[in-house]
Amino acid sequence: MAVSNIKVLFQSDIKKVWDIVTSLEEYQWRSDLSKIEVLNDKQFIEYTKDGFATTFTITACEQYKRWEFDMENDNIKGHWIGVFTDKNGQTEIDFTEDVTAKKFIMKPFVKAFLKKQQELYASDLKKALQ
Repeated sequence: MAVSNIKVLFQSDIKKVWDIVTSLEEYQWRSDLSKIEVLNDKQFIEYTKDGFATTFTITACEQYKRWEFDMENDNIKGHWIGVFTDKNGQTEIDFTEDVTAKKFIMKPFVKAFLKKQQELYASDLKKALQ
């Protein structure tokens, strides 16, 4: 199991940050995705630019506060928690991923991969908020 966390403070109001992060239709700001396929109100699939699919199942949603889901693909299985906090008109995101590699060979690389993905996500989000 690998756990990775990222906290970032954005100069944007919480509604704008929440709306961008939780939209399953407006995902073009994400530089790592080619598409999102919505299966139903609780499940969606993200496809990377290489066509690699990850299925997400929403497990908690408190508007402007918390968004959680289970995630799974051929390589990993895990849980993601996103906490959104209003800080005087700015928004702090606190995102934690808890992931287990399905393949033994991948276990040493999971934490570094998660950290890289989180940094890319935060960078893309910062650009989307400008």
